[in-house]
Amino acid sequence: MNDENIRIEKEEKSPAPEPPPGSETFGNPADLNLSAGRSDRPRVGADDTSPDKTPPETVDNPSGLKLPKYSIVLFAIAGFSILIYAAAVAFTPFADFFSRYPGAAVRAILAYLTSWIPFSLAECMVLFLPVVIFFTIRAAIKKYSDTWRDTAVYVGILLSVASVFLSIFALGFGPAYHTTTLDKKLGLDRREVSVEELYNTALILAGKVNEEAEHLTFRHKNFSVMPYTLEEMNKKLNAAYDGVCDEHDFIPRLYSRVKPVMLSELMSYLHTTGVYTYFTGEANLNVNFPDYTLPYTAAHELAHQRGIAREDEANFVAFLVCIASDDPYIRYSGYLNLYEFVSGSLNSADPELHAKLMRKLEPAVRHEMSAYSEFFKKYKHSKAAKVSQAINDAYLKSQGTEGTRSYGMVTDLAVAYYRNE
Repeated sequence: MNDENIRIEKEEKSPAPEPPPGSETFGNPADLNLSAGRSDRPRVGADDTSPDKTPPETVDNPSGLKLPKYSIVLFAIAGFSILIYAAAVAFTPFADFFSRYPGAAVRAILAYLTSWIPFSLAECMVLFLPVVIFFTIRAAIKKYSDTWRDTAVYVGILLSVASVFLSIFALGFGPAYHTTTLDKKLGLDRREVSVEELYNTALILAGKVNEEAEHLTFRHKNFSVMPYTLEEMNKKLNAAYDGVCDEHDFIPRLYSRVKPVMLSELMSYLHTTGVYTYFTGEANLNVNFPDYTLPYTAAHELAHQRGIAREDEANFVAFLVCIASDDPYIRYSGYLNLYEFVSGSLNSADPELHAKLMRKLEPAVRHEMSAYSEFFKKYKHSKAAKVSQAINDAYLKSQGTEGTRSYGMVTDLAVAYYRNE
């Protein structure tokens, strides 16, 4: 008998201790089987080397992180959106239908939701982007860096949120790049333009500019003055758009507001007079540029908002809207801005004929154009503009257009429009 057995035998023979006063007893401890009564104590003298038959726990995801259901839903919507966009690229009739009806609804909802905000939501999003990036990285380091699986889940969440921008583009604005071209919708004969046609078109526009200039106020040898606020200009443009929409049913009716950009001076260094942000539905306007450019630029961005995606077509729709206005300053803005496009093409083709054309303009208008040239010298050689233009050019080409060159292609539409006059 070993020492351990002797000790246990003594414990079995020793009397049970008296419980303290006030305590309860639940049986005689001497009657308990000390070797088997407690499950957490090993049986004395038994073979402790027996294998544990409990199956080991398998841990596939220690943190319990999984891709949230909303991320899966967002990815599914993005996949559906890509199919819609691909169909629009492949089939022009489908692009016409989708851009005019479902796409118009998406653009209108976004424009309505953001129209209540007096400032540009898109501009604020850009300004707060560094803060968002900081907190995104911070969250990744603190909460999602324990395992590679955690990191993968977090990246999946971020990609699902980013896919919202893709879905809005594919459902709202993207198909508009692949609709029937504007010249066909308007019944215009768009073909190669001759120098003579450029001159004749520019001459017509110069006459229209001179007519409207008679009703305006000009600073001495300087810019003209828009005689109302941006808010009033916005109302006049919406009214003009209503008339154009009634005449051309491929342009949907929509009441919206133009958003002045707070950092318009900085925007000028990018050579950007306005921008339509499809993900907020906002038409943003650079208010640093001279007054005579504002109505035409605003009408251009509002054209994008109504599904006119190609830049030359947005320029021409802006012209049609401006000259349909009952306000002389808005009409002046439309005629002069289109004149600048056409006369610029003429200057490239025949500088002498262009010089002859310029003498047809009223002195006040020539002073306005000279003042603009002086104004733009400050921003002309901006390096930031080269980067901005390169990005814009790549984006426009990715949508099947001629890139930034497409802005000036409005000249072809202008010549086709006035060819029979």
